[in-house]
Amino acid sequence: MIRCRAFCVLLMSCLLHVNGISSHQVAAEVRLPSVFADHMVIQQQRPIRVWGWAEPGEAVSVAIGESQASATADKLGQWEATLPAMDASKQSHQITVNGSTSITLKDVLIGEVWVCSGQSNMAWTVQSSDNAAEEIANANHPLIRHITVPRKFAVLPQDDFQGSWQVCSPSTVGGFTAAGYFMGRTLNEKLDIPIGLINSSWGGTRIDPWTSLEGWSSEDSLKSIHQSALLHTPNTSQHRERIAQHVETTQAWLDAAKQSLANQAAVPAQPPFPAEIAPYQNHQDPTVLYNAMIHPIERFPIRGAIWYQGESNHNEGMLYRDKMQALLHGWRERWGQGDFPFYFVQIAPYQYGTEDPTILARFWEAQEAAAKTIPNAGMVVINDVGNVKNIHPTNKQAVGKRLAKLALKNDYGFEDIVAVSPQFESLRTEGNQLVVKFSNTGGGLKTRDGKSPTHFEIIGASSGGFHEATATIQGDSVVLQSDRVKEPVAFRFAWNKIAEPNLAGGTGLPVGAVRGGEVPSFVNRLPLDDYKLVYDLDLNKLGSKIQYDVDQSESVDKFSRVAYLVELVTEAGDTKSIFVSIDAFTDDASQLGVPTVDSKAMFQSKVQSVVVQSNSNGTVESSELKAANLEFWPHNYGAPNGAKVKGASSSVYDFGDAPSDPVNGYGSMQVHDTEGKKTLFAINSWRSGKNADVGIGNSPGKNTDWTFAKNASDYPSKRLRVFVK
Repeated sequence: MIRCRAFCVLLMSCLLHVNGISSHQVAAEVRLPSVFADHMVIQQQRPIRVWGWAEPGEAVSVAIGESQASATADKLGQWEATLPAMDASKQSHQITVNGSTSITLKDVLIGEVWVCSGQSNMAWTVQSSDNAAEEIANANHPLIRHITVPRKFAVLPQDDFQGSWQVCSPSTVGGFTAAGYFMGRTLNEKLDIPIGLINSSWGGTRIDPWTSLEGWSSEDSLKSIHQSALLHTPNTSQHRERIAQHVETTQAWLDAAKQSLANQAAVPAQPPFPAEIAPYQNHQDPTVLYNAMIHPIERFPIRGAIWYQGESNHNEGMLYRDKMQALLHGWRERWGQGDFPFYFVQIAPYQYGTEDPTILARFWEAQEAAAKTIPNAGMVVINDVGNVKNIHPTNKQAVGKRLAKLALKNDYGFEDIVAVSPQFESLRTEGNQLVVKFSNTGGGLKTRDGKSPTHFEIIGASSGGFHEATATIQGDSVVLQSDRVKEPVAFRFAWNKIAEPNLAGGTGLPVGAVRGGEVPSFVNRLPLDDYKLVYDLDLNKLGSKIQYDVDQSESVDKFSRVAYLVELVTEAGDTKSIFVSIDAFTDDASQLGVPTVDSKAMFQSKVQSVVVQSNSNGTVESSELKAANLEFWPHNYGAPNGAKVKGASSSVYDFGDAPSDPVNGYGSMQVHDTEGKKTLFAINSWRSGKNADVGIGNSPGKNTDWTFAKNASDYPSKRLRVFVK
């Protein structure tokens, strides 16, 4: 009997554990979430919401100072009481909660509370920042308090987390969020009131898991993510409906399987569980960090939130603006405090491998757009404090102080503070110059090093792309010009992932990446006036016999340069283009086009002085290469690197292939950036017509040179032009 009782107790304990219920919850003791604890900071000048759990129907009273409120636990045992707002004070308070049991919270302060969220640069600690030893030794700031939300994810919203408030001191501050701490320290120094920091961050995370279902539903561009998240979330009607369908399908299979067994027949395969409704199992999945690390605190009154994230989404361009809007919509709707302040950090320059150097610039542009479109939001620029070889800038002091400036100016009445970096205002043309005017310059533009502004580029019709500009400061404006751009029409500034420009406002805040003007179309910006057209070919006409729309090869005399312009238009109307100009590799113009048998073209050649311009991801936007490699022939060819081209593979088709018989074979017309191991463009197997291989940049398939891609039909419009000069 005793063993039976012991077994029952053990079984009950296991069941409670599986369901996430602790023994003291079963006993219905009065309980508070972890955010209510000793040393906490309560947001001033807002009604004080206190909530927790107790026996259903139990009366609970809450008191702080002379204020008291009461509540009754509902049928789920949840209760909430609201006390009157209080002003900030250095005085320590106690909160008492009385029901069937009592709780006393000690050393409670009233002040300003900020949520600190994002990925590793928000999680980055004081002990890993610049001057750590000195900062830690001087961290005697008992009015600053910090609590960390543990790194956990959940498929459903959670009500609590395990954590405790810490008083700032040399023994505790090392583990604080550095960006949050240095912001909080500045606020404490300026306001002389308590500061509470709630650190809810996780290194390497995308913005997606921090966004709630309500957030995803708010943006039309994100509807597909919202619909998918609804199916993956167990408590939604969409999920339950699909589960019911699966159960019905499975039941039908069970009935059929039983019948098959009875008839000694083959049993059909069991229907698999639909992957689209399987609960999320990764911390990068949509909603799961919101559920576990934001939802438990969203009823806690705050002043606002700071956000340092984006490295893991940096290749998403303007879509990130939409995701930020979704994040804030969800947070603000659930918090119920209206458009609370939201300040974030524009991520720093960093060498993201070999990817297109302008991808990060377009992300910076999206962050800037978010700062302008999200109500009561602000962004700090930090392109002057990073390290392009380290994705984690260690100068978090500057980051925190700049975030604090936004709060001081916008939320605490310090109207004279310049908190925002200079902003692009207007652009005008004066002869062969562009005049770029900025607003919010803090008394006029300057450079940090006293030299001319760096990282400005301008472009014009037939200029051959963007060119570095000479920049001169004139008050709130910068005047740009370049000998290589006769009639400039547009500019860009710091438009590179590793750009660390020197331009700043009068107070030292750096100017962020920006572009302005109307950039000419890809073809119109090319220096085609310097060239003569030799061939023009509609690539829809590829076949066993090449029929050029224009063939002026017989009229071509001497030439020293050859240029190829390839344009591919997708079904969606997107145009991929590349212009490759090289030193002449033959003096016979009839060998410059598609290398058919009749052309007698046969080149596996290294060519010099290569200029490349492209608008296609995967190729260099505008560059001068030391050399490139041509593979022009009508033959079949194999992967073995017979020509011993440096860096080429001998097992896959790339830039070191070997021609073979028959002569009138597969055919290759390829130009490669050998040093970068990239295909610039390829037109292969032209005799196959719509099944030819056509591509710009490396193919995503096994063979980077597009061999066997058979993808010409993917481009309803495609064109090749060949020029000489």
